[in-house]
Amino acid sequence: MSLPIDTLIYSLITGIFVGVAAGYLGSLMVLERMSLVGDALSHVALPGLALGYVYHFNQFIGAFAFLFISAIIIWQLRRITKLPFETIVGAMFTLALAIGILILPQVDLLEALFGNIASVSLTYTLAAVACSIIAVIATKLIYNRLVLGMISEDLALSKGINIGRVNLIYLLLVSLIVAIGIQITGTLLVGFLVIVPAAAAKSISSNLKKYAILSAVFGAGSTSIGIIASTLILRTTLELTLIVGPFIVFSGLIIFIITSIIKWRSSRLILSRRP
Repeated sequence: MSLPIDTLIYSLITGIFVGVAAGYLGSLMVLERMSLVGDALSHVALPGLALGYVYHFNQFIGAFAFLFISAIIIWQLRRITKLPFETIVGAMFTLALAIGILILPQVDLLEALFGNIASVSLTYTLAAVACSIIAVIATKLIYNRLVLGMISEDLALSKGINIGRVNLIYLLLVSLIVAIGIQITGTLLVGFLVIVPAAAAKSISSNLKKYAILSAVFGAGSTSIGIIASTLILRTTLELTLIVGPFIVFSGLIIFIITSIIKWRSSRLILSRRP
């Protein structure tokens, strides 16, 4: 038995839009060397998912609510303690993972950790598309301010940029995309979408604009190729077809390897032309 065609289409559309948004937002995380933050933040959603399963309400709402609250707490702690984001998110991640595993029924744990594309509906797809578009547009509006803040906070402040507010907006946008992506890849692997596509794009980008665009393209490529590959390879077993996260990871890693080889070859070529 294979995955229904309408579910596959919904999953593809959701995956492409979420991949674009995750790659675009992830380009800033890689620039700021916050890759581990993106991965750890995805696990913070687990208690919200668990509450959704236990009390029978939309898991996306639970995941986003928990991510939203956690993002505000992380932002506030960062302002008060001046600790790196990695330290604060790491502490939140371990606490959230422990709570989520304790309250989540074991039968639903696999789906929460690795996703379930069979449950992607038309309503969810429309919501994912809308949220992804909003996230990309909002990130584009603050992109240059975030980059300037990474280069020099003093310079950004002199330009009248509220660094704290911009960082909070960015964290909330990342939380939104992570919450949506959980349905496709699960909490364990959704962090991949905000790290590896951007890392692959960074290897072959000559400027910031190209880097941001390629990050979005590689994000969409990872999700779409992963979903299609999983349904083709595992189409005879519906239960296995539900878990596409690993295939998305494999697809993204292949893209990363290809760009790394391109970068390596171009570097070799430049060196060989030197007198």
